[in-house]
Order: sequence, then structure tokens, then C-alpha cells
Amino acid sequence: MFTGLIQQTGTIAAVDARDQARRIRIIAPGLASQLKEGDSVAVSGVCLTALSPNRDAFEADLALETIVRTSLSRLARGTLVNLELPTPAGTPLGGHIVQGHVDGTGKLISIEPTASASEDRWLKIEIPEALTRYVVEKGSITVEGISLTVAGINSSQVTIAIIPHTYQATNLRALKPGDPVNIEIDVLARYAEKQRQTARSWTVEELVRRGF
Repeated sequence: MFTGLIQQTGTIAAVDARDQARRIRIIAPGLASQLKEGDSVAVSGVCLTALSPNRDAFEADLALETIVRTSLSRLARGTLVNLELPTPAGTPLGGHIVQGHVDGTGKLISIEPTASASEDRWLKIEIPEALTRYVVEKGSITVEGISLTVAGINSSQVTIAIIPHTYQATNLRALKPGDPVNIEIDVLARYAEKQRQTARSWTVEELVRRGF
């Protein structure tokens, strides 16, 4: 499990094709040294398995499913990616519950300074129509592995306020309009929907029979 608090960015050093899959190599001094072979690591919101880690870098395999369904399809040498290690049990959750299971890819519309004198920015993204029912104003959403708060939603366009630290500490500073971005909706929203779908409607007669 992750929390969407990005620990550092890494740089793609190589993308090697292997049949329909790919193996990527990520330069990440500091974080890479904490990994062991087989450990989980979130790469721009996608939970991957670390391979051949050393002090400065690690590798990971991308299955065809991952390539097709996530923004990792755009990876090339020099691409900046967000990195996060799993959250140890008992650690305070600074963001929200993030599984590293991408629900779909959105499209970056813009990321521009706000009209105020601050250095904040407005991030606007287009998300798949099927995910809009899980997104609410002031709710949580994960974009490229980053735990963010929804400022507004209009149809399938989501607006998010980005503070300077988030902009500088993540790959948002390297993205361009039209780029795909990984979206993971709040898993609690899925459970709430499941509960609503399975909730039983009781008739008055049944309630009386049960003592209500």
C-alpha cells in the first residue's frame, strides 16, 4: 500500500523491448539503495517489482497490460517519473490509501499559475467518463501517483490546486498538455458504491416482522 506522497523523482535511463513487454531502468540515487530484489515500488502511480537494484538505480518489467493501460507507455530515455516506496504498517497516512492499481489514463489539459499572487497552479485533466462517478469536490484522487484533492469537477474535466512544493517535487513540472496521466480513484469510493449496490430494500411488512 502507498499513500501518494512522492518521495523523489527518478529518470528513465533505458527502455528495452522484450517481445511485447518492456524492461525499464530508472536512475534514483537515494531511493534505489533502499530496495531489495522483488520489492514493490510505485512508479508514477503504478505498482511495479524492483529488479537488480543497486545504490543508484533499479529495473522493472512492464507487462503488455501495463503498457496498454497506463501512462508508462510514453516512457523514453530522460522521462521523469514519480517514485514512492510502500508505507510500513503503523506509519501515519499523510495522503490517502493508494494501491498502485491504475484505473485508467487521463489527459493533461493544462497546468497554469493561478490568478492570485501566490505560486500555486491549477492542474486541469480530462478523466475517463467511467471514473467520473467516483470523483467528488474535496475528495481524493491520485494523479501520476500523487495524492491530490479535487477542487472541482465539470463533466469529465477535473481541476486540482497544486502548491509549489508538489510542482517542484514531482514530474508535473515536466508534463505537457496532451500527455497521458495515470488516474487511481479513491478505493473507498469503490467500496461505497459496492455497498450501495448490494444494500437491500426492506418492505414495511418485513421491518414490522423484524421488530422495527
